[in-house]
Amino acid sequence: MSASTPYGQALATDPALVEAWRTEPWWSEQPLQDRIDALAAQHPDAPAYITESGRFTWGEYADRSDEIALALRGLGLAAGDRVAVLLPDGPAVHAAFVGVAKAGLVTVGIGARAGDREIAHLLGRTGARVLVTHAAQRDRTAQALRADLQAHGATLDRLVLVPDYLSDPAGKPVCDAPPATPSGHPAVGAEQLFMINSTSGTTGMPKCVMHTQNRWRYFHHLAAEAGRFGADEVFMGLVPAPFGFGLWTAHFSPAILGCPTVIMPKFDAHAALDLIERERVTVLCCVSTQFIMLLNAQAERPRDLSSLRAMFTGGEAVPYERAAEFERVTGAAVLQFYGSNETGALSRTTAADTRERRLRTAGAVIPGMHVRLFDPDTGADVTGERSTGQPGCRGPAICLGYWDDPAANAKLFTPDGWMLMGDIVDIDADGYLRVVGRTSDFIIRGGKNLSAPAIEEEVGAHPDVALVAAVPSPDPVFGERVCIYVKPRAGAEPTLASIVEHLRRRGVSREWFPERLVLMDDLPRSSGGKLAKGELREDAQRRWGNAN
Repeated sequence: MSASTPYGQALATDPALVEAWRTEPWWSEQPLQDRIDALAAQHPDAPAYITESGRFTWGEYADRSDEIALALRGLGLAAGDRVAVLLPDGPAVHAAFVGVAKAGLVTVGIGARAGDREIAHLLGRTGARVLVTHAAQRDRTAQALRADLQAHGATLDRLVLVPDYLSDPAGKPVCDAPPATPSGHPAVGAEQLFMINSTSGTTGMPKCVMHTQNRWRYFHHLAAEAGRFGADEVFMGLVPAPFGFGLWTAHFSPAILGCPTVIMPKFDAHAALDLIERERVTVLCCVSTQFIMLLNAQAERPRDLSSLRAMFTGGEAVPYERAAEFERVTGAAVLQFYGSNETGALSRTTAADTRERRLRTAGAVIPGMHVRLFDPDTGADVTGERSTGQPGCRGPAICLGYWDDPAANAKLFTPDGWMLMGDIVDIDADGYLRVVGRTSDFIIRGGKNLSAPAIEEEVGAHPDVALVAAVPSPDPVFGERVCIYVKPRAGAEPTLASIVEHLRRRGVSREWFPERLVLMDDLPRSSGGKLAKGELREDAQRRWGNAN
C-alpha cells in the first residue's frame, strides 16, 4: 500500500466520500500546528499541559516545537521522511509531534514502555533513521539506547535530544551529528500522512498504522457531541500519547478546544486522583484497567472528584458494575467509543444515553462510519440478513492502513475496501452495538467458544478482585481450560473456590467457571497500557503445557 494514496485502500473505490467530507463542519484545512501557533498568539501564558511538577504554556508549546522543527530541518532530510519519537508522556512528546509536522516530516510514535525489540522493529519497518528522545530515560543514556537497538539490527544515523521542558524550560534540542544542508519543506497538511504509530497488540511485533490529522478532528467532533464539551474543560489524558486513544484525548481535542490537559509520565492511581482534585479535571480519559485502579485508590483515600463530568474509556471490555460504581462515586458519565487504532470509531455512547445503554452496550452505530457486518468464516456481507457478525466500516475515522505491509492490509480490508475489526458484534434493532467476543480472544473449551472479556467482567465483580485477565490454559481432555490471573485488592486473598461460588451466586454458566487461578502483585501491560494477555498466555502454556 502506498503512503501517498489520498485516503488509502478503504476509499480508493469511492473517492466521492472524501469530497463529501470536505463540506462537513469538522473538516479543516488548518493543520494542528497552525492551531497551536494561533493559541500561542492569543493566550501565550495559558497552560497547555499540566503535570505534578509544573505547567507548560501555549507560548512555550509553539516555541519549543519551532526549535525542534529547526533542528530537524538542519539534518537535510527529504520531505516525508520518517522521524521516530520515543519520549514519556509530558510536554516534550507533544512538542516533538508538532515539531516533526512543522518540518514537513512524518512522526513514528513509539510508546515509552516499548522494549528494544519492538523499537528496533518499528525503526526498521518504517525506515526511520532519526530518533527524537531525551538524553537519558529509563536509567539509560540515549547513546546506550542506540547501541542496544543496533544490536537488534536497527540503523540510527542521528539522535535529536530534547530536554524535559518542565525541569529545563530554556533547554534547546541537540543533535549528535554535524548539520547538513537545511531542508525547507512545507509543513504537513491536515489531510496528509503525519504520523505512524503501532498497534498495541499483546502478541507478536506491532503493525504500523498511518494517520492523517483530519481523522482525529472527526474523532474530536464525535467526542465533543458525546460528552457535551464546553469551553471550560480541563482534560486528563492517561493513555500514552503515541496511541490512538491518547492522540485524541491529549493531543487533538484539547488543542482544538484551547483547553489545558493534565498528563502523567507514569500512571499512578493515587497521584492521578490528587491531580483531578487539584486541577478540577472535567474530562477524564483512560482505559478500563486504569479507571478500576482509580476506584480502588479512591476507596483507600477519598478525594473531591465532583469536578468530573465525563470519563471516556475503552480499549478493553467495560465492566458494568465497576463502571456503575464510578458513576456513583464521581457523578461523571462513563462513556466509550467502540473501535480501534485502525478504524477509529464505529459506535459510541453519549451523555444522552440511559445508564443501561451507556454501560451494557458499546453505543449506537455512527451513521457516518457506514458500518456493515461480515461472516467471519466466509467474508460474505451479511448486513441485513442477521444482526451478528464481524464489523467493517468505511468512513472518516479510519486510518490509511498499515505502512509497507501488504499482507497485513489484505487482512485489514475486504477486497472492496471495507476496514475490518477483529471482533464479533451484535447490533440490535435500535442500532446499539454489543461486542460478543473477539475473533482472537476466545477460550475454546470442549469445542465451545467462551468469551474471555465476558468471564473477566464477571470475575472482576468479586469484592476481593482488583484486576483480572482470563486466558486459555492447555488441557489434554478439553483442549483448553479457563485460567484467570488476578491482582487482589489490598489485604485480600481470593481463592478459586470463593470466586467460583461468587459466579455461581450470580447465575453464571458453569462453563464460564475458571478452573485455574494465579495470584499476582500486578498484571503486565502492553505499551498502550492494556493488559498484556500475550505474556499471560505464554505463562499458562509454560505452567500447564506439559500436561498435553
